[in-house]
Amino acid sequence: MPIISKKGANLPTSPIRKLAKQANMAKARGFEVFHLNIGQPDLASPKSALEAIRNFSDDVVAYGPSEGAVSFRNKLVSYYQEHDIEIDAEDILVTTGASEAIIMALDCITNEGDELIIPEPFYANYETFAAACGVKVVGIPSSFESQFSLPNIETIEAAITSKTRALFICNPNNPSGYVYSKEELECLGQLAIKHDIFFIVDEVYREFVYDGHEHISVMQLENLSAHAILIDSMSKRYSMCGARIGCLITKNKEVTNAALKFAQSRLCPPTIALHACEAALDESQQYLDHAVEEYEKRRTTAIAHLNKIEGVSVSLPKGAFYCLVKLPVTDSDHFAKWMLESFQDKGETLMVAPANGFFSGDLAGKDMIRIAFVLNSEKLIRAITLLKLGLDAYQK
Repeated sequence: MPIISKKGANLPTSPIRKLAKQANMAKARGFEVFHLNIGQPDLASPKSALEAIRNFSDDVVAYGPSEGAVSFRNKLVSYYQEHDIEIDAEDILVTTGASEAIIMALDCITNEGDELIIPEPFYANYETFAAACGVKVVGIPSSFESQFSLPNIETIEAAITSKTRALFICNPNNPSGYVYSKEELECLGQLAIKHDIFFIVDEVYREFVYDGHEHISVMQLENLSAHAILIDSMSKRYSMCGARIGCLITKNKEVTNAALKFAQSRLCPPTIALHACEAALDESQQYLDHAVEEYEKRRTTAIAHLNKIEGVSVSLPKGAFYCLVKLPVTDSDHFAKWMLESFQDKGETLMVAPANGFFSGDLAGKDMIRIAFVLNSEKLIRAITLLKLGLDAYQK
């Protein structure tokens, strides 16, 4: 029998979807599964985007430009200008989701055996993307007690070697919800300049910032035009995860030119999805304001009810729509699987994401889960009640 590659065999499994089989089996047994494992918003996508799909009238769904339609990129320029981010349409390459943007960025700036430095915790699929490119993730631990603020800058610098190609963060952070301050971002930017490496920032949750905190983009930092790579997406902002439209943005023309070669090899981003996302960019600010208000309300609800569970601790997210939750268990993978296979209350059970996959160490995060507060408040309260009941039963 032919043997698959070591790369394919050794790719890490997504903690977000690794229990999908167990969830489907629970549903097949007639149980309702509350999904707090994945950041799939339940807010309606913009009506303008849905109408654009319904009214798509071209006779042929044709290839578009590899870099994405210029009309879409020009609208993105206007969007960024409203956020005091100065970029040109030529700085933007439209991708099939932020995932492809990250993979393209890594393909452009790394060689096999190179390293990325990422403060922990980080979006689990970063490690998968890196492994697919033959790149090692060097995780820098941060603490639950500090709400996962940026680790000591000297610790980060000490991890930089001749193999380091980039510093990489998600801001606001997935899974912790931490929002990096301007000072923290400037410190990382100065490291990138000093060591002549790239600074990649995934900003897909830019809008979702709470408690008066301010989001600062990597593109707003000074003297970083050769180093900064911005990753962005339409998925979370407009509740259009299935459209798979993202972008890679940089003023470094060597990166742009290399990325375009990769983009041309896959021909173009999805035509109809891009058409819908272009329409979404015409949506009023009221749509985004409502989304932020709703997620802030859900965050408050989730934190309040989680804090009522004995033995549970919660990191307070400043942004995005996730939080990390410490449980009175030693193996959250086992607990999450047990919830789907062996627990139900009134025909309902719960799916969460074990947090170990959001850390680079084998043991880090083993007592934590990540939850996404993407359900309405009523369902969110019920889901957290199921978590409490499940913990009670699991510990007996």
